[in-house]
Amino acid sequence: MQSFYTDQQQLLAKTTREFALSELGPKASNIDEHEIFPREQFMSLATLGFTGLTLDSKYGGSDGNYVDMMVVIEEIASVCGSSSTVLITHVSLASQTINRFGNNEQKSRWLPDLCSGKKIAAFSLSEPQNGSDALGLATRIEKKDPNTYLLNGNKIFTTNGEVADVFIVFCTSDKSAGYKGITALIVDRTTPGLSVIPQHGKMGMRGSSTAEIIFENCEVPIENRLSDEDNGYFVALKILDSSRIMIAAQCVGIAQGALNASISYAKQRKTFDTVISNHQSIAFMLADMATELDAARLLTYRAASRHDKGLNYSKEAAMAKLYASEASGKIVNKAVQIHGGTGYFRPSPVERMYRDQRVTEIYEGTSEIQRLVISRSLLK
Repeated sequence: MQSFYTDQQQLLAKTTREFALSELGPKASNIDEHEIFPREQFMSLATLGFTGLTLDSKYGGSDGNYVDMMVVIEEIASVCGSSSTVLITHVSLASQTINRFGNNEQKSRWLPDLCSGKKIAAFSLSEPQNGSDALGLATRIEKKDPNTYLLNGNKIFTTNGEVADVFIVFCTSDKSAGYKGITALIVDRTTPGLSVIPQHGKMGMRGSSTAEIIFENCEVPIENRLSDEDNGYFVALKILDSSRIMIAAQCVGIAQGALNASISYAKQRKTFDTVISNHQSIAFMLADMATELDAARLLTYRAASRHDKGLNYSKEAAMAKLYASEASGKIVNKAVQIHGGTGYFRPSPVERMYRDQRVTEIYEGTSEIQRLVISRSLLK
């Protein structure tokens, strides 16, 4: 384990790795093939305290910092990408929004069940027409009375959407006001007028349920608003900044899993009367994979560490997410190449990792958006 992790974090990594290999690994292929939401695995993660990691212990969380979460996500993603996506969405996106921007009443009401895993959370930002302009929202709110909003519109690509009990929803009270008109709400699954349409057929991360969420005159109490009205832009950017660190950790995990599988295969597979690890072309590929993996891990650790120290980390998080996602793509591509025809077929784990990795260059800000964030930071 990397020397920059503390003894406690190395123990956390070991515990998570053992759990992932014994509980997630044997079921990962079936979860992927049949698009099964890993509810049993999610509850096991909750039992370990991971659904409350980084969340305030006052409200049922298990505290911990972002480096701790990085360690956990890496180990889970190295075995099952879908399970890591479910956990990141639940904790780092949705629950963390309440943890950071909710008032005491909201935290007391929502966080205990989210931290314990009794309820599952989703983060609803993307819409059919907005793409990378994530905050060019059409989902709208208006006041029905002094205590109630009417919510109308629809969201797509909502991870955990099919199974979520709680949604963090970003909407606008005045589209002409741009980002200044955006508000963040907590919306309960049982709200009349809320409907869920599952979105199946994904290329990868097939066990993480994705859905379109439709709001038709949903009455949402104003007390469910997070932060001030029209402050949703700030809320979304801050949460996306910090959650990008976890996507980078996920990429590191997927890449580590691909490297592990490749090393194991290269030591067993024989061609020309010798194991393929003895061929320089294979050995050099493994060397390149390991080097890029360590670089990605170090960038991710730097971003997580800056977050935990209270330093600015927006640029560093974008750099980590950009580099780790693209490096992970190169690594899983080499992993398939090393496995040859075997790696092209299911149930080879690298075939699944190849598909799972692709979305990491798209969600929570495409690689192009990360370059935009980084360049603006350099040129301001």
